[in-house]
Amino acid sequence: MRVPLIAANWKMHKTIPEARTCLVRLLELLPPEGGVEVAVFPSFTALAEARRLLTGTAIALGAQNVYPEPTGAYTGEVSVSQLVDLGVHYVLCGHSERRHVFGEDDAFVGRKVQAATAHELAPILCVGETLDERRAGGAWAVVERQLERGVAGLGDNSRGLVIAYEPVWAIGTGVAAQPADAHAMASQIRSWLRDRFGAKGDEIRVQYGGSVKPDNAREFLRLPDVDGALVGGASLDPDAFAAIAHAVLR
Repeated sequence: MRVPLIAANWKMHKTIPEARTCLVRLLELLPPEGGVEVAVFPSFTALAEARRLLTGTAIALGAQNVYPEPTGAYTGEVSVSQLVDLGVHYVLCGHSERRHVFGEDDAFVGRKVQAATAHELAPILCVGETLDERRAGGAWAVVERQLERGVAGLGDNSRGLVIAYEPVWAIGTGVAAQPADAHAMASQIRSWLRDRFGAKGDEIRVQYGGSVKPDNAREFLRLPDVDGALVGGASLDPDAFAAIAHAVLR
């Protein structure tokens, strides 16, 4: 059984006091341990405070980004070992905003995944196509390429790996993704994971990350190959995010 993972990506939101208030409320609202795993991804500035609040709880701590080199003159970057030192368990690699706003290519994302796995940090590899790529009929070709290059350095080591499918075409474009869209892509990703990792491919969780909200969460989370959600805007509201986590168990 794959335990669903509901992850809150706060992006560039929340000061330390705001993060504290949100986490305290979230701890009051989340379902009892079991049946669902929850992780929170604050900004780097709030990671230490989040660790203090979450230690000993069922909520895992994640980071939104990492640099693949272990150390060096990389002003403004954060290494895997620095994240591990902060108690981080998960790290996002290749989020659509990192790819399309900051220009990170597939090979660079793959280096992040490899660096994270080498230090027993669990990478969430984000994949997904744009509206133009989808309209051109190249959706799967794009996702397959991102998968191949994202895990290229792992060999047969899939320990901790999570895949998050983000339909970039449905984020801020006015085009809504439907459960059937998520099901089709998640099924293809699952088949690819089986081909790539054998039996271990069935153990890798595949999240959906396309504007998940309390009112549509259950539709997506009940799909057989969707093992949770990577939640953006709705995760900023602890009540809304907790409702999404509860939707897994209904």
